[in-house]
Amino acid sequence: MEKFIISNGCALRITDTRKGEKTIMLLHGYLESLDVWEDFAGLLSKDFRIVTMDLPGHGISQVMGPIHTMSFLADAVVGVLDELEIDKATIVGHSMGGYVALQTLRLHPERMEGLVLLSSTPNPDSPEKLADRDREIALVEKGHKDLLAPTAAKAGFAPDNLRRMADEVAFLEEQVLVVEPEGVVALLRGMKEREDSNELLRNSSVPQLFILGRKDGYIPVEKAEAMVANHPQAKVVWLENSGHLGYFEEPEATAAAIREFAEQAPIREGGVDVC
Repeated sequence: MEKFIISNGCALRITDTRKGEKTIMLLHGYLESLDVWEDFAGLLSKDFRIVTMDLPGHGISQVMGPIHTMSFLADAVVGVLDELEIDKATIVGHSMGGYVALQTLRLHPERMEGLVLLSSTPNPDSPEKLADRDREIALVEKGHKDLLAPTAAKAGFAPDNLRRMADEVAFLEEQVLVVEPEGVVALLRGMKEREDSNELLRNSSVPQLFILGRKDGYIPVEKAEAMVANHPQAKVVWLENSGHLGYFEEPEATAAAIREFAEQAPIREGGVDVC
C-alpha cells in the first residue's frame, strides 16, 4: 500500500505491505527513490512486513530547507515507524540510506532490531569526496542537474553487468530527472556533514550486517576489506558479481542475506527480547 504521511514535519511518500511479524525497512540511496525497491521488496515480503519511503528531498517527498542533515532524516525514519505503530525494525540502508540508518542507530537505537549496510560505509567523506560533492552542488545550482543522470546511473553497476542491466540504467536515469534540484543539494550538504560512525558500530549491541560488492566502484574492494577488518562484530556477505547496486545485480543473493539476518533478530514481547 502506498500513501503519504507527515513525519518530522515533512510530507513523505511511503509503502507498507502491513503483513509480517517482523519488519524490514528499506532506505534508498542518493538520486534514488522508494521505487528502486519495487521488485526487490517482493523477494522479502512473503516473510516480513516491508516498509519503504522516499527520503526527504528525493522521490516525491518534500524538500525541507537548504540542508537535510542525517539527524533530520533519521528522525523522519522514526516518524514513519511511529505513524505505522512499528516498535522496532531491521533497517537496510543502501549507500546514502546507510548513512541515515547509522544516524538512526546513533539517535534511536531502541527502534532497531538490526542494521544492514548495503554498499555503504561508516566512514565520513574523504577530502576528495567532499570536493566531489561540492562540484555536484555547484553543477546543480547552475541548473545542470540533468547532467548527473547518465554518469550516476551507469557508475553504480559493475562494468560487466552494464549490458544486461540496460533497462535498470535507464530507470535510474529517470530517477535523477524526477528529483528536485533543491533536494539534491540539501542531501549533498547533509552527507558532507555526517559523522564518523565506526566507534558507534563497534560499541553498539544492535546486530549488524555488511553486504558488499566485489566490483563496487564507489567502495573499492581494498577499502571494503579494511572496513570489514575494523568491524569483527559485524556479519559480512560479499556479492561476487556486483558493483554498488547488489539489489539489482544479484537480487536473490542480496535478499537471502537480509532474510537470514533478519530472521535471527529477537522478537520483542512486552518490551522483552525473546529468541
